[in-house]
Amino acid sequence: MNDISDNKSGPAGTPETSAKGRDQGGLATASEADAEGQSKSVAVPGESSRRSVDRFGIDGVSGFMGMRWDSADTVRLEIRPELINAGGLLSGVVTYALVDYCMGSTLWPHTTEDEHIATLNISINYIQTATEGEIVCKTELDRRNRTNAVLRSEVRHEDSRLLVSAIGSYAIFPARKRPRVP
Repeated sequence: MNDISDNKSGPAGTPETSAKGRDQGGLATASEADAEGQSKSVAVPGESSRRSVDRFGIDGVSGFMGMRWDSADTVRLEIRPELINAGGLLSGVVTYALVDYCMGSTLWPHTTEDEHIATLNISINYIQTATEGEIVCKTELDRRNRTNAVLRSEVRHEDSRLLVSAIGSYAIFPARKRPRVP
């Protein structure tokens, strides 16, 4: 279960960020150089604006996988040899994690400072696979009420092939004070 309950920071317990520090999509911004070397503002989920975008991800898992956020509802990654399973195909764990992080970051802007979220269930359909290139997950929030949310995602290859479809449910619950882990 992906429990986001220690702080108001985004998926998987990233550094604390208040709602005031997020843009309208729930993302903080950082600067990044474009192709001409000019600095530009880039959205980074759950991170303060001082975070450098030269590293991928918002925590160790998403960083290892190389997840990059275009927006709260769009996450991408480049397929690398470390993400290929023993059968020579992209590991299902990678696409599952991509969906979970994208669903969490899509829901996050729809919460208050007094709410946290946790993955309840994700039903995933593996349609095709890939061994190289970039994949992109897009998520839509279908319904959010006081205690639950339902979302759906698609993961597509850069050539637009549908690789994965998924539906997920998340719990929304009151924030509780817990000691921070160093």
